[in-house]
Amino acid sequence: MNSCLDHLECTYCGARFPADALHGLCTHCQRVLYPRYDLAAAARTLTRDALARRPPGLWRYREVLPVRDPAHILSLGEGGTPLLPARRFGESLGLPNLWIKDEGQNPTGSFKARGLSAALSRAHELGVRKVALPSAGNAAAATAAYAARGGMEAFVFMPSDSPPVHKAECDLAGARLFLVNGLIHDAGAIVQRYRDRCGWFDVSTLKEPYRVEGKKTMGYELLEQMGWELPDVIVYPTGGGTGIVGMWKAFAELEALGLCDRKRPRMVSVQAAGCAPITKAFEEGKRHAEPWPSAATIAPGIRVPVAVGDYLILDAIRASGGTAISVDDRDILAAVAEVARLEGIYGSPEAGATAAACRVLARRGLVKPDERVVLLFCGSGLLHTELVRGDYPVLDPRDPKLERYFSGTRA
Repeated sequence: MNSCLDHLECTYCGARFPADALHGLCTHCQRVLYPRYDLAAAARTLTRDALARRPPGLWRYREVLPVRDPAHILSLGEGGTPLLPARRFGESLGLPNLWIKDEGQNPTGSFKARGLSAALSRAHELGVRKVALPSAGNAAAATAAYAARGGMEAFVFMPSDSPPVHKAECDLAGARLFLVNGLIHDAGAIVQRYRDRCGWFDVSTLKEPYRVEGKKTMGYELLEQMGWELPDVIVYPTGGGTGIVGMWKAFAELEALGLCDRKRPRMVSVQAAGCAPITKAFEEGKRHAEPWPSAATIAPGIRVPVAVGDYLILDAIRASGGTAISVDDRDILAAVAEVARLEGIYGSPEAGATAAACRVLARRGLVKPDERVVLLFCGSGLLHTELVRGDYPVLDPRDPKLERYFSGTRA
């Protein structure tokens, strides 16, 4: 189970870089770098039989992950999240083959644990001791946790209105947390301005090569969990888009490894109506998205006005025959509640966006009843309890009128 990491390659201009030096974006064109592997070598040990004997989790795919020395792996048990049938919710949509990949069961409550485990493990191996990033919340919490695991310093910058649980996660893990009056790109501008002066390594979305490697393992897991046949459709909430491009990268690797055929799922990118740069660019036939003005949504993870990997997201959607849609906040909240009520799965607002989008897809006939559809639930709703507004009766066991609450409940 040795890493077969070979080199880094620019996804835009094709330039190659040595893998064992620290890199951010391509130095020629400032675009995203991907790790590339000796897949022929990896195929000798990364087989179906071998995987059947390995423990669950992200690092079971070591051959196609970037850490050479396992002593540098920073793990909290990430990956191996369940793929759950969503029968009741699916029936309400006319989609009996609907599934939910519940990434909220990752250690820090979201799929950001995958990417930051890979990124910080590789950074640790390459000698990094200080990391920084802007975040809507989930990535900050994951960075704080994995930095603590590796004895690294973490400097995280979040919009001041980020969910309180994310702030608490960072604080408890010992990260240096800074709240920013603005959005995630405003936080990112601060990281860019001071990273060299302060000696930080920037682990922002797709601005270093390795977060995508952790996220791509969702694609590997889906193939295994669905009986070595990929689903027909994957519905994915899109902010920075690391997961959608990571899974798309995974499918190409899996084919080269001989683990799947050429069939690909249709990739559906979901954004909020109040921040939908990818949806707009897709509809206009563009390869790059214009920054979204005055971004606003209750789903902080997809409140991303501009994505450095926009072209990778749009390329994957189009190559797969997929689409990009947006949903409004009211439908997001309603979908969170509906899935929780029907399936017992309490997803984050971003997860709710995928469920709301699936209803739109079904209504428009863009998914068919016989197709296998996977909703990527990227995080747990337990991180967003501030969005729940319940009206609950308070009972006094000595109240003689207590009976009035339950008089109609007998079988």
